[in-house]
Amino acid sequence: MLLQCNNISKTFVADPVLSGVSFHVEEGEKVAIVGINGAGKSTLLKIITGELSSDSGEVTLQKGMTLGYLSQQEAVKGTNTIYEEVMSAKDEVNVIWDEMKQLEESMKHTEGDELSTIMDRYERLNHRFEDLNGYALVSEVTGVLKGLGFEESEFGKSISALSGGQKTRVALSKLLLTKPDLIMLDEPTNHLDIDSITWLEGYLRNYQGAVIIVAHDRYFLDRIVTKVVEIERTHCDVYRGNYSDYAKKKAFRREEELRLYLKQQAEIAHQEAVIEKLKSFNREKSIKRAESREKMLDKVERLEKPQELNDSMKIKITPSIESGNDVLTISELSKSYGSQVLFNDLSMEIKRGERVALIGKNGTGKTTILKIINELLPADSGTITLGAKVHVGYYDQDHQVLHPDKTLFDEISDAYPDLDNTKIRNTLAAFLFTGDDVFKYVRDLSGGERGRLSLAKLMLSKANFLILDEPTNHLDITSKEILENALISYTGTVLYVSHDRYFVNRTCTRIQELVDCQLTNCVGDYDYYQEKREDILKSLSPTGELPQTSAEVAPSESKLDYQAQKAEKARVKKLESDLAKCEKEIASIEERLAEIDTEMADPDVATDAGRLNKLSIEASEKNNRLEELMELWETISEQL
Repeated sequence: MLLQCNNISKTFVADPVLSGVSFHVEEGEKVAIVGINGAGKSTLLKIITGELSSDSGEVTLQKGMTLGYLSQQEAVKGTNTIYEEVMSAKDEVNVIWDEMKQLEESMKHTEGDELSTIMDRYERLNHRFEDLNGYALVSEVTGVLKGLGFEESEFGKSISALSGGQKTRVALSKLLLTKPDLIMLDEPTNHLDIDSITWLEGYLRNYQGAVIIVAHDRYFLDRIVTKVVEIERTHCDVYRGNYSDYAKKKAFRREEELRLYLKQQAEIAHQEAVIEKLKSFNREKSIKRAESREKMLDKVERLEKPQELNDSMKIKITPSIESGNDVLTISELSKSYGSQVLFNDLSMEIKRGERVALIGKNGTGKTTILKIINELLPADSGTITLGAKVHVGYYDQDHQVLHPDKTLFDEISDAYPDLDNTKIRNTLAAFLFTGDDVFKYVRDLSGGERGRLSLAKLMLSKANFLILDEPTNHLDITSKEILENALISYTGTVLYVSHDRYFVNRTCTRIQELVDCQLTNCVGDYDYYQEKREDILKSLSPTGELPQTSAEVAPSESKLDYQAQKAEKARVKKLESDLAKCEKEIASIEERLAEIDTEMADPDVATDAGRLNKLSIEASEKNNRLEELMELWETISEQL
C-alpha cells in the first residue's frame, strides 16, 4: 500500500471542509478524486503532500516512496528554454552522463591499475545510466513535450516568454519525466487540447506507478481510473471502477437510499394511521394493541432523508422566435497573423436545430472563427451570412463581455433594463447567486462564478443561435451536466468550441475539426467521429457525407408487462374492497353493541330474564366477531 488516509478532517475558521475522510491507494492504482467546486479536493491533495496540515487524522506513505504533485497554479519560472527546463528533471541522468564523458577522456591517458579503477567506475555508472534509460533520454523528453502540445520549433523558447498555460504544461512535462511512485495531478487537462489530453490519457493509463487525479473531465477519467473517491458534504465514499461505473453506482445508491427512506416514511404513516384507528375503536383490547404498536414504532431507527442532488442551478434557454432554416453560411473565410496562416478558404453551413462542435488543437483558430462571426475580429477574406430572424447569443471563454467594475446586479440590469429587481434576483438565484452575492463586483468573481454569470446573461438573451467558446471551463461536473441538459432541450441552434469530449459527445449532432487550416465534417457524436476520423482526415472533405448514428432505446427492465400490471391492480382493488367491507361491518357491530347496551339499561328489559339473557348472548357473539374483524382489518391494512 503506497498511501493510507485515515479519518482526515480539516476546518477553515468555522467551515468544515473534510470530515473523517479515509481511503487508500495501492501500487499502480489509478484513482480519481471527484466532487463539486469547493468540496475540498485540492485541500486533500495538499494535506497528503504536507503542504497543509489536517486538524485530525493521519496520512501514511510507504517508506522510501517518491511522490510528485502538480497543483492547478503550478508553473515553472526562470530564463531556461523549454527544453533545458524539462531536461533538468533528469538531473541524475545528466550528472552521470557528464561524469561518463570525463571518464572516457581520462581513459585515453591512463594505464595500469588506475585505468582498471576508472573502467570499474565507468561500468557502474553505465549500468545505472542504462537503468535510468539514459540512452533514450532525448527521445523521451522530446516525446513528452510533443505529446503535451509543444512543437520542436518551440523547444528553444524562453520560459519567461510563455503564457501561464504553457508554463503549466512545462511543469507537467517535468513531473512526468521524474517518474515518481505516486503522481498527484490537480486539473491537469485545463490547458490541454484534445490531442494532448488523449496523449496524456495513454501515458497515465500505461504508467507503472500510482496516480491520483482531480479532474472534471469525465471522458479523461473514464479512460484512466480504476477507483473513484467522492467527496460530498465533507465526507467521502469510495467506488470501484471508472467514472461511468461510479456515476451508475452513485445514482443507484441515491435511488436506493431514497426508496428505503420513502418506504419507511410510508410504513410510519401507515402505522400511525392504524394506531389512530385502533384508538378510535375505544375498546380495551384495541387500545392495548395501539399502545403496543406505538412502543414498536418508537424503537424504529429512523432513516435520514437523503440529501438532494446539487442541481439547484437551473438553466432553461428559450428562443424568443424561430429562425429560418439557414442559420449560418461561411464562404471562403481566411485569417492570418503575419506569416502564420490560421485557415484558408473555409466554408461551412449550419441549419436550424443543429448543435455543431468545432474542435481542434490549441492555436488552430477555433476561437478566432467565433470572434469573426460575432464581428469582434475582421476576416482577411470571405463572407459570413446569418439567416433570416437569427438572433445570436455569445458566450466568451474569457468573459470579455462582462464589465469588471460592475456588480452582478448591475451587469444584468444594465444589459436588460426592462427587468424589475425581483426578476433580476430570481435569475441570479437560479445560477446560485443569492443574498448579498448579487452586490459582488465582477472583478472579484472566480472563473467558475464568471462562467455562471455569463450563462445567466445568455439565458436572458432569448437568442435562437448560441455561439459558445469553452462553456464548460471552470464548471464542476454537476454544473456541466446541467448545462448539457439545457443544450439538449434547447430548440434553437448551437455552435461551440470545446475540448471537453464528454460534453461534446452528449450535446453535439455534428462535429467539425479544424486541422491543417481546413475543416472536416462529420454528422454524429464524438465517439462516432473518432471511429471515422482517420478516413475523414485522409479526404479532408468539408462536405463529406457520413451516415448518422442512431441509438436504440432498450425497454425498461423494471416495467411490468400488461398481464402483471392487470393482476396487481385487481389484487389491490380487492384488498381495498375487503377493507371497506370490514370497516363497514365494524361500524355496524359497534352501532348494534351500543343499542344492546341501551336496551339492557332499560328497566323493563332488566327485569325480563329471558330478554336479558338473549341480549347478553348476542353482545358476546358481536364482541367476538368484532375482535375477528379488528384482526382482519390490521391484516388487510398491512397487505395494502
